[in-house]
Amino acid sequence: MRGEPSCPKCGSRVRAPGLFADTWQCGVHGAVHPLQPVLPPSVDALAVVVGRTQVPVWMPWPLPVGWLFTGVACAGDDRSGGRATAVACSGPAPLGGPGELLLIAEELGVGLGARHAGIEGPDPGPAICGGKPPQAKVLAAGHPTHLWHVDGAPADRAVFAGEACGLWLWAIVWPQESGLMLYDELVLTDLRDAGAEVDLVPCGALSPRLIP
Repeated sequence: MRGEPSCPKCGSRVRAPGLFADTWQCGVHGAVHPLQPVLPPSVDALAVVVGRTQVPVWMPWPLPVGWLFTGVACAGDDRSGGRATAVACSGPAPLGGPGELLLIAEELGVGLGARHAGIEGPDPGPAICGGKPPQAKVLAAGHPTHLWHVDGAPADRAVFAGEACGLWLWAIVWPQESGLMLYDELVLTDLRDAGAEVDLVPCGALSPRLIP
């Protein structure tokens, strides 16, 4: 686990704002919203991210049977607040064996979702199968939200993307067959609105998926 901010698009070290630039800088991608060190799964970690972010912190709630919260990450700094969040959950896959789900909310151009999806970024853009009906639908903060399958991702995962609350919503699942769970209209809650229910979130071990 890295103890310093990094580029959300490539994981490289970033330079803090200073004399020559008033934004965080990646040597490859220029100005970025820095990805803060990944926080191990705990109620306190969720509270830190929920308290600082400007974008939703999506989680299936209630969690599917046997599933646990397994980590959270946030891109942004103290000045701008969080501009992208990633929440990891793990549990039994629909077809057996372990499954993992990563839900990412982000502003346009941040690039965290594309990095975890394993595609060229920063946004899903043409990788979404345009002109086709959505392949999945979730209920995000009480609103039916369509998700499209994202082309070009590695074969070990299934990637879906859409728009919720005016921002990108990515749903990435491992293994690929676990994408079936997104066909059951998963209910997503923005934990900024969950109140005291956040204290009830069951926590597991840190997911390695948060550190691509």
